[in-house]
Amino acid sequence: MGEEVSNTMGITVGIDAINLRQGGGVTYLVGLLSAANPSRLGVERVIVWSGKATSDQLEKFPWLKVINPKAAEKNVFLRSLWQRYSLSSAALKEGCDVLFVPGGSYRGKFKPVVAMSQNILPFEWRELRRYGLSVTGLRLALLRVTQSLTFRSSQGIIFLSEYAKRSILSQISSSKGDIAVIPHGLTERFLCKPRTQKDITEYSSTRPFRLVYVSIIDLYKHQWAVVEAVVKLRTEYGWPLVLDLIGPKYPPALRRLETSIQEHDPNRAWVRYIGSVPYKELHEFYNRAELGVFASSCENLPIVLLETMASGLPIACSDRGPMPEVLSDAGVYFDPEKPESIADSIKKMISSKDFRATLSARSFKRCELFSWKNCAEQTFSFLAKIAREGKSH
Repeated sequence: MGEEVSNTMGITVGIDAINLRQGGGVTYLVGLLSAANPSRLGVERVIVWSGKATSDQLEKFPWLKVINPKAAEKNVFLRSLWQRYSLSSAALKEGCDVLFVPGGSYRGKFKPVVAMSQNILPFEWRELRRYGLSVTGLRLALLRVTQSLTFRSSQGIIFLSEYAKRSILSQISSSKGDIAVIPHGLTERFLCKPRTQKDITEYSSTRPFRLVYVSIIDLYKHQWAVVEAVVKLRTEYGWPLVLDLIGPKYPPALRRLETSIQEHDPNRAWVRYIGSVPYKELHEFYNRAELGVFASSCENLPIVLLETMASGLPIACSDRGPMPEVLSDAGVYFDPEKPESIADSIKKMISSKDFRATLSARSFKRCELFSWKNCAEQTFSFLAKIAREGKSH
């Protein structure tokens, strides 16, 4: 197993990022470490185990050590085996006082462990049933089991929202660990002060009113319902509306979206599915839009919604999950599964430039609550607390 590192000075935090491969998990890790000042909280060293693609995105700091195990480049089964049977000894060898698991699943022997809930989909039965007996459905069901076991046995759990905390704790029967609600932060690149709102009569076919919806095309994101809502408004009011849909795809959901587009806009005159765009370029698409739409029915704490708020856009938003907690009184809400409800919310906003101006100012102000600096400070403070409690036992 090797010689253990002596750690008599400050706390050493280990971070299991071996299953953080892309998307929100990597964004979280990069944002957390970039804004961290761990020594101020008594944390002397931070050890991260991850794949090379993830570690290449991390900034270099004197207190940060990144380790790329060979298993990190293998399939999920081999990564899980390494996590269960090798990570504990690796953490002991590095002198870790606490192990942070942002992926939410850990069955090794090391203690104390702080787990984090970033994916609420496995705990939402209504959403889970959308996938049926598919590979994705079975994977999510397995995640529900592994994360439930992890949350029950962890010495600490971090939730991103009060909604996620209430929802998950009500389903896992019991948890012996300390609980913290720590929202993740927001990349400052997205900050753009609200623009001057214009009356809808100032837009035309050559200068359309542009709506943007950024999110993976998935069964719980309801992009097809947004398409139906927009065509309803275009038909009834003659408004020159254009809808940009941006994000990667889950193939069954993309097929449903393509069917809707083919029915309502076969020439692709006003619906554009752009697909994935590099994260570093994403803010440019928000900056070209007049209104943001977010129609998801299942979220933990949607970073896309925060980015839309930061972009200075008025927002028509789903009324499910934590969305009202995040956006508060700074948006207009709808039922994401009912195109009529979506259309009514968008209509209310488009009809009044003053209303749009008020909402965009409110949401831009509210996004100040979500910073990586606050997230890092609260997270490392919580990790240090759990580490000290572990040392005292």
